[in-house]
Amino acid sequence: MSLVGGQSGVFFEAIKNFLGPIYPLLLDDKITEVLINGPNDIFVEIGGKLQRSSAKFETDDDLMAAVNAIAQSVGRRINDDEPRLDARLPDGSRVHVVIPPCARNGATVAIRKFFKKKITFKQYIQWKAITQDAANFLEICMFLGKNVLVSGGTGSGKTTLLGLLCSRIPKGQRVIVIEDASELTIEYEHVVRFETRMADEQGHGEVSMQDLLKSSLRLRPDRIIVGEVRGAEGFELIQAMNTGHKGCLGTIHSNSPADALVRLEALAMGGDNKISEKALQYSIASAIDIVIQISRLSDGSRRITHISEIRGLDAEYNYMVTPIYELKSLVRAPDGTMRGDIEPLGELPSFIDEIEDNKIPFPRSKFFSKKAS
Repeated sequence: MSLVGGQSGVFFEAIKNFLGPIYPLLLDDKITEVLINGPNDIFVEIGGKLQRSSAKFETDDDLMAAVNAIAQSVGRRINDDEPRLDARLPDGSRVHVVIPPCARNGATVAIRKFFKKKITFKQYIQWKAITQDAANFLEICMFLGKNVLVSGGTGSGKTTLLGLLCSRIPKGQRVIVIEDASELTIEYEHVVRFETRMADEQGHGEVSMQDLLKSSLRLRPDRIIVGEVRGAEGFELIQAMNTGHKGCLGTIHSNSPADALVRLEALAMGGDNKISEKALQYSIASAIDIVIQISRLSDGSRRITHISEIRGLDAEYNYMVTPIYELKSLVRAPDGTMRGDIEPLGELPSFIDEIEDNKIPFPRSKFFSKKAS
């Protein structure tokens, strides 16, 4: 899919004279991210791996001209009083900028390009991100309306996976999607999209994720999708999951399923919510059914490493996280790629009876490794 001629192509063409050396990088489909660490130090991400680009700006002023052009074209400004810029470009790509004196290397820019490609589970399996059985299990979770949290680091593929899961929601439901910036590509018939708004230069007009979550609860949602839980809106999401809204989804930055729940707890406690720590822990343990951990490996590939079920709290108020599937062993091949598949661990999900009562053709044997048998 070429960006040329699309929204992004038109946008970048309009400020082409200012973009100078990075203009070809922004139009190259193989490049997913452009990272500028001052005028003479530019990197790009290709296939999940970073490499240095030969592109350079001649002077600091040329780089600042490009930064100012991007800021002005999206109705923002960046200067000594406001040395940071976080904005969404017309095609959904994200740009973040920090300028001197805060940025010691010179203006520092990250442009994460957004491609509206339709990705299917079939492609996901071909990429070795997941096995067929594990993908089928996730589809079952979506069909049964399990509340799912997708956990991973920056650039691990959380948004792509979230979009895939949303595409497996059964027909006939009303889905409300809330994001900081519209990034999710969802193939579904009834979708309502909300996007946050930053405050203006006078500090007015901000609309937060928490605000939109509160509104969504009054708009008859069947499922609520939160692009990324970053703050106190985590509490509203937990409440939604615990008040009859089955099949809610969200993503969170974390390194493991257990860490994801602890981070969600910390974020939910960060607001003005009048709730005790134990009550919040109980709410989270009751709300979240499944945590999916996704990671970017050293070869640049994105893999699902854990699919875990949350089974409440133990006597010491620790979350009971039970792995159902796990990527346990990886081997580096001669070509540098990491090889290995996520495997079942012999643990039946607590809702196995629900799977069988719905006559879903996914036998209990699917939860046991063929190697073990």
